[in-house]
Amino acid sequence: MRPRRPPSNSATFSRASNSSDAAAGKDRTLAFAKFLVLFGLLIAAAGLLLWWGVPVGRLPGDLVIRRGSLSFYLPITTSLLVSILLTLLMAVFKR
Repeated sequence: MRPRRPPSNSATFSRASNSSDAAAGKDRTLAFAKFLVLFGLLIAAAGLLLWWGVPVGRLPGDLVIRRGSLSFYLPITTSLLVSILLTLLMAVFKR
């Protein structure tokens, strides 16, 4: 009597048999590598700005309201500047 084979599961497949899966994995790896480079450059740029004494967070247009023991800070100009810089960096790395 022959030993029984377990039933084949259609959900299991070999990675070597499907080359499109391997290409998709490489694409994801490349996208993640680009993200890491972008994130590192962003941190380095922020560090250089702080080191040079650029008043990041204290730009004209940033609202500061102090009343007694309450302080409220709304960085409008800083938020716009960071948004523009990130948009430009993403556009450069998307190409």
